[in-house]
Amino acid sequence: MDSKQLLELVVKAADSKRAEDTVALDVQGISLLADYFVITQGGSERQVKAISDEIREQVLEAGGDVRDIEGKDGASWVLIDLEDVVVHVFKEETRQFYNLEKLWSEAPLVNIEEWTK
Repeated sequence: MDSKQLLELVVKAADSKRAEDTVALDVQGISLLADYFVITQGGSERQVKAISDEIREQVLEAGGDVRDIEGKDGASWVLIDLEDVVVHVFKEETRQFYNLEKLWSEAPLVNIEEWTK
């Protein structure tokens, strides 16, 4: 699975758990960490965990590799390292505080509309 296919899988998995305000940033020309960053949010810690769990399960079912998951205990910001795609699942307040979209504002947005409901 290439990084674009992995990105699609992640976006669809998050959307299936009603993730809100999902954005995907193409960081290939900006960062050596990954090809894409996905930033999304849930309305509660429970939803953040559910979104994170669904992404993990879908990636593993598709034969992908989940390198690491950080922050799942607190569930206000869960980071999922999928090597080529790094996923940030936030509670709304935490997302606003860290404002990763501004930090990575040089990265172009990926059009994910066709992958979401």
